[in-house]
Amino acid sequence: MKIPVGIIGFGRMGRYYLKEFQKNVAYEVAYICDLDAESREVAQKMAPEAQVISDDQLIFNDKRVQVVALTTTANARLAQIQKAVAAGKHIIAEKPIADTIDHEWEAVKLVEEAPILSTANMYLQNAWYHHLMREVVESAELGELAIMRICHMTPGLAPGEGHESEGPSFHDCGMHYVNLARWYARCEYKTWHAQGVCMWDWKDPWWIQVHGTFESGVVYDITQGFVYGQLAKNQTHNSYVELIGTKGFCRMTHDFKTAVVEIHGVTETQRIERPYGGKNIDRLITEMADSIEKGVRNPLMPSFRDSAMASGYAWKMIEDARKNALPSIGTHEELEEIWEHRRNLKDGYGLLPRLNKNV
Repeated sequence: MKIPVGIIGFGRMGRYYLKEFQKNVAYEVAYICDLDAESREVAQKMAPEAQVISDDQLIFNDKRVQVVALTTTANARLAQIQKAVAAGKHIIAEKPIADTIDHEWEAVKLVEEAPILSTANMYLQNAWYHHLMREVVESAELGELAIMRICHMTPGLAPGEGHESEGPSFHDCGMHYVNLARWYARCEYKTWHAQGVCMWDWKDPWWIQVHGTFESGVVYDITQGFVYGQLAKNQTHNSYVELIGTKGFCRMTHDFKTAVVEIHGVTETQRIERPYGGKNIDRLITEMADSIEKGVRNPLMPSFRDSAMASGYAWKMIEDARKNALPSIGTHEELEEIWEHRRNLKDGYGLLPRLNKNV
């Protein structure tokens, strides 16, 4: 028996989810919901098997639907989570799980007190390379973990392009890396000091570097920004994770196609290359299907609590950056040039979906 699912929100992430649900034999896509008529037209062409609608209440009212995938913007999610809990639907939600910290913790309380399964797409927790590196940390190869260094800079989503309810880039994207460091450390943040830059006369910092300590004493630095050559002739990125122990280290880099893990331990040196894996939605929905089948939550699934914790720390780090002589560099005219450039890009980083009725 296949698991009927309803996808609510059919932008960039909604389309990723659709493709993975269609490939997974455990699911059938029963509904796709979006308020935009052109998005619904695209959805119907991509998923002729689904009912394509504009009113999400039809999904919550249908007793046959077991799972909802919430892929709208963050300001719509709490109301949808409330409806899902009331209707007894299992929930797969994009992050952040709501648009404010208070709303996020309200969502956590709702799902933790309800007899349903829930997960948030903190996709790095499902990445093969991070699972491999955590196994290395837990072995004797590196000695005791001492230092974590994380960097993720791309041209990415420009200020003002959308997703305002998800916050500036260090929250919208950076909370993944805040969560990742916490996942490696297996404890909570103790201190942080952040420096940011408001690029192109934008109101929010679009690049932040933060460093500090965990309660265990492990130190970290996290660098994130969608500022990496927005108008460069040939766009590229800089993304890595380094875990440095008292005896050895391991590191990961990727080009969004292939991930490379290098291990320099006390008894072995390895270089491992495998496909990057993207957003790992395939693994997330498989974990949900496994949980439904067994009636027990798969421990690999990231939780709403994980998402809310990472979101809260990311906001605190952003606020710390605002206190530290936050400079503004660049002009609004440059930002307008970036917007125009990204509107015309056919292949780039974090481009918003263009409606294509010929899908």
